[in-house]
Amino acid sequence: MDLEQVNQNGRIKRESWRTVLTLAYQSLGVVYGDLSTSPLYVYKSTFAEDIHHSETNEEIFGVLSFVFWTLTLIPLLKYVFIVLRADDNGEGGTFALYSLLCRHARVNSIPNCQLADEELSEYTKEGVFPDKNFSSSLKLTLEKYRVLQRVLLVLALIGTCMVIGDGVLTPAISVFSAVSGLELSMSKEHHLYVQVPLACVILVFLFALQHYGTHRVGFLFAPIVITWLLCISAIGLYNIFHWNPDVYQALSPYYMYKFLKKTQRGGWMSLGGILLCITGSEAMFADLGHFSQLSIKIAFTFVVYPSLILAYMGQAAYLSKHHVVENDYHIGFYVSVPEKLRWPVLGIAILAAVVGSQAIITGTFSIIKQCSALGCFPRVKIVHTSSKIHGQIYIPEINWTLMLLCLAVTVGFRDTKRLGNASGLAVITVMLVTTCLMSLVIVLCWRKSVILAICFIFFFGSIEALYFSASLIKFLEGAWVPIALSFIFLMVMYVWHYGTLKKYEFDVQNKVSINWLLSLGPTLGIVRVRGIGLIHTELVSGIPAIFSHFVTNLPAFHQVLVFLCIKSVPVPHVRPEERFLVGRVGPKEYRLYRCIARYGYRDIHKDDIEFEKDLVCSIAEFIRSEGPECDAPVIRREEFDTGTEGVESNERMTVVGTSSTQSDGIIKMREESDFSGTVGTSELREIRSPDRPRKRVRFVLPNSPQIDRAARDELHELMEAREAGMAFILGHAYVRAKRGSSLIRRIVIDIGYDFLRRNSRGPNYALNIPHASTLEVGMIYHV
Repeated sequence: MDLEQVNQNGRIKRESWRTVLTLAYQSLGVVYGDLSTSPLYVYKSTFAEDIHHSETNEEIFGVLSFVFWTLTLIPLLKYVFIVLRADDNGEGGTFALYSLLCRHARVNSIPNCQLADEELSEYTKEGVFPDKNFSSSLKLTLEKYRVLQRVLLVLALIGTCMVIGDGVLTPAISVFSAVSGLELSMSKEHHLYVQVPLACVILVFLFALQHYGTHRVGFLFAPIVITWLLCISAIGLYNIFHWNPDVYQALSPYYMYKFLKKTQRGGWMSLGGILLCITGSEAMFADLGHFSQLSIKIAFTFVVYPSLILAYMGQAAYLSKHHVVENDYHIGFYVSVPEKLRWPVLGIAILAAVVGSQAIITGTFSIIKQCSALGCFPRVKIVHTSSKIHGQIYIPEINWTLMLLCLAVTVGFRDTKRLGNASGLAVITVMLVTTCLMSLVIVLCWRKSVILAICFIFFFGSIEALYFSASLIKFLEGAWVPIALSFIFLMVMYVWHYGTLKKYEFDVQNKVSINWLLSLGPTLGIVRVRGIGLIHTELVSGIPAIFSHFVTNLPAFHQVLVFLCIKSVPVPHVRPEERFLVGRVGPKEYRLYRCIARYGYRDIHKDDIEFEKDLVCSIAEFIRSEGPECDAPVIRREEFDTGTEGVESNERMTVVGTSSTQSDGIIKMREESDFSGTVGTSELREIRSPDRPRKRVRFVLPNSPQIDRAARDELHELMEAREAGMAFILGHAYVRAKRGSSLIRRIVIDIGYDFLRRNSRGPNYALNIPHASTLEVGMIYHV
């Protein structure tokens, strides 16, 4: 199965109602688990210290009013009706918004971007900016000032880092709060000795499940969440009618005013606990690529939202008639559960907490893959857990890192209050970043009035800023954890991005002139032996310095040379028919080609056999397209003015698809079994038999009168070279700060970037190449 075709055709444009409802059902298990378990800890965190439950019920009714309007305005109004519309060709999340802005304002974290990338089908730009328009002025300002571009990148990275921090804190507080129900059945001295170890065991089990993939746990988790939502709804209705049927009056905003008037500073500080009622809302947007807008909207509006409102109203109704607080857990969730149902509810709550943690862990994997594809995170091992559903991945290094941090936080804090303070700050920071980026999307991408953008950021930003201030004031009481975690991840991301950018700039400044190549002649001044030499480079134009290094030091080289650039573009997916840009370097007789393989930040990279086949087919198709009878799409190379790479106007690039898209291809392929071993790769499919024979593709050139003699000779030489074998030449860069650099730059480059480079994965296809076919040559980069 061609996974790339699944990437494109698997996304449903016009869903049937059956498909929508099926996706909505699955989304309950993957997206809404975290949001659904928030009633376990909201009231307990809110009444932990800053305010106290009194006979007047003004506090509990005020908190209920805040919870109701927060759930209505943030998840329902902001996310369901506005933010979900800002998808990037079906994908969501912080980096999807950043990707949209990159394309519309030409603000890019990827240095080797090209104008040819704008011709991609998913590189959508609606209309043209008017000459005199605020949108146009804002676009030009962003493109002109590098400082604003860095601020935008850092803003996106901060949101990403807080999502990762949330991936540590959400499982901890969800599981810890679920098992806190044990405190009602044993003494306070004893339950801590059971609660913390049990929470740790459940967390280890949760992270150990991750390698099975979302598609296998989605149908398993959805029934658990539905059971949990029905459970809390039924208990809520029971408490409302049994204890206080008039609790609905507390939904009036007037009770928020009474609450703040009475509690004042304590009420403001307690907002950090109320904030937890919307934890997990960002998952609706972050996991959008796994489902569809309509399915997520239906699941939240008709199932999750009413269930949560009933649950919070039921707890408030119970507490409004119970004012004697002997211990702090009497404000918790389980005290409002009828005693006969507490043990079954405890079991369901623990399962629901595991499901709730799954949503944020899945989102963390997805966003780290996006960061890595856009050059903002070191390359890591990515396992694709489904051969049918795109975007479902597992990252072992991140998974075990999250588990260790999660266990450390759980054992270190051992109470809901500080865990809630930490989780609340991470949640609200991500939402603030989303609000800021959305205001730019409204102006730059949607072409709406700047007044609308200002109203959006003022309305939602003021609400979130109020919660943010209440969370930040708890810095010493747990809120320092997400800040510390985010700072560490931000430094890793920025150091990697900075080092990668400087390395690319060195490549551009030291690339070899075409005149040097022409002076060598067709033999390049050396013996040309049979085979294809594949030279990996980050450059999209010009000749890399490493090539002159090879030619100078090696007595022989291959008869066909290909400069291969595997690059990411700021779109979710690149269609298979638009995968390659192929061109020629120098005259025909030199047999030098340039091939640029383009991938979106959610695309699956093929294994080496598929990739080699597509690569050879794309070059062959390019050779055929140069004939006078062919009208293949040709793009004259024009680079963006990035300040890093100049224009190479003498190169022409042709858009060529993968072999599966070439129904009338000029070469035929025949597969043969080959039982030679394979080496591990950084992009794996989990469902694969270890004894399965490896396929070797042989190419056959058919007799065709449509191909002229010169093209036929060149194709015949290409086929001979492919049969002789393919050698992969990889440059190994040792990046060092140049003389005279500041102390900070030397620390960043010589220590930080060097450490990350040595401990990260190589190029995606490189690890699957037999060692006998690999030549690795080191070069020192002084940046």
